[in-house]
Amino acid sequence: MSRRLILGGAAIAASATLLLPAVPASARTAGATPAASTVSTAATAPATTRVITAGAAATATAATSAPAPATVARKLFRAWLRADRGAAARVATPSAVRAIFSYRYRAPDEFAGCRGAACRFVHTSVRVRGGLNGVLMVVSGSKVTRVYTSRLLTKPSAAAGHLFSAWRHGDRNAGLEVASTAAVGRLFRTAYDPRGVRHIFQGCTPEPRGHACAYSYEGGAMVMHTRGSAAGGYEVHSIGYIAD
Repeated sequence: MSRRLILGGAAIAASATLLLPAVPASARTAGATPAASTVSTAATAPATTRVITAGAAATATAATSAPAPATVARKLFRAWLRADRGAAARVATPSAVRAIFSYRYRAPDEFAGCRGAACRFVHTSVRVRGGLNGVLMVVSGSKVTRVYTSRLLTKPSAAAGHLFSAWRHGDRNAGLEVASTAAVGRLFRTAYDPRGVRHIFQGCTPEPRGHACAYSYEGGAMVMHTRGSAAGGYEVHSIGYIAD
């Protein structure tokens, strides 16, 4: 029985040897073996995994350490209410600080939340011009990088010019500073094409409920209908098109 066990062990060892890949003569001469190669690869893999894991952990830590957009926006809003430019500068870029401190209306009275990185503060007790209805802050990381505000423009041509510039730059939020949501929606149905027809401003003329400000182009014209007054400000209420 002892002999059978020994023979069985020898047979197992022999079969295991058959499972190993053949070692080229050159490798035997150099003293290299598949086992050594396997050990080297196995030793490298965990190190690579550790590096990837460490990088992922660092990214996750950075993401969790960044404050929520709402937190950053509220800090700038409170600094503005206190007229504290120093505190505002700690949470906003210089251009954003200038924009919020140039706001012409009273402070919005309601926080409307954030959509992604864009946070809004709106009016519920006062009528302002434009579909923005208050202040919109764009947050990146720990700072407000852009502030959009409802504009108080005392000339209909200024409202028309601001909306046209916003369309030319593809910036809907800037358009909402001086125009109704409906007007911005209709204008932005078509993207401005710098290689397309040339728009020429023809000025603004009075009409029954405001002013019509026209931009002519080859084949027709775009008319921005403005509403308002010099005291309360003007906005682009609607947009129409005329074909030749």
